[in-house]
Amino acid sequence: MKILTLDFKIFQPITRYFYINCPKFTSNMKTGIHTICSCCLVLLFSSSIACAQQSVNDTIRVGAVMEQGRIYPMVLLPEISIADKYMDAAARIHRDKLRNDIFVVYPYAITAAAIFKEVNDNLDQLDRRHDRKKYLKSIDKKLDLAFKDPLKNLSIDQGHVLIKLIDRQTGRNCYSIIKELKGGLSAMLWQSVGVFFNNNLVREYDPEGADKELESLVRDLESSNNYKYQLYIQQSMLKKVAATGK
Repeated sequence: MKILTLDFKIFQPITRYFYINCPKFTSNMKTGIHTICSCCLVLLFSSSIACAQQSVNDTIRVGAVMEQGRIYPMVLLPEISIADKYMDAAARIHRDKLRNDIFVVYPYAITAAAIFKEVNDNLDQLDRRHDRKKYLKSIDKKLDLAFKDPLKNLSIDQGHVLIKLIDRQTGRNCYSIIKELKGGLSAMLWQSVGVFFNNNLVREYDPEGADKELESLVRDLESSNNYKYQLYIQQSMLKKVAATGK
């Protein structure tokens, strides 16, 4: 530890100036000048020590790259998507409406994906056709009690978005899911109803083509704090399904 020592000789030029130019300069004033200068030096020394002190939080380790003999810090940033710089009023209204529809139906899509995975895992453990049919019937009843009324309140556009998001989350179109769980006749019936409402249950989700805008908005949602809220809703829905029929 370094000890600061002050030599009052450094103040002699200052006091000599006051002796020559200020005839009334007394010894008490001389002592006061020494005291003031000493305090200033102590403050300057203390501030320099404080600035020089380091802690474990002063250093942030990052990656680095070398270019032409010089080292530059490298920080990986989260992926972002850049939309068109200019968007007319109609396109902005359409995008805002699509974003709102996604926000409404996204919890249903991720809940459906979780339930579909659980159902498939349980079906793999059932060998008898009667047991599988009985299990699917119980699941169908639970889902009907849990989601029939909320889904009836969705608009047609929100229904379109929900079908696409279910395909996105499960990797399978809704037609194949209905066919597996409820049979080919039910799948054909619902496909006919979907066509009547300008919806195609067989169409695959296309994140790089027709559904590119939808995919970008979903990624925006998943990268925001709203995603945690959506997961909270999903967990609430799963608990609701589990409690139904008990």
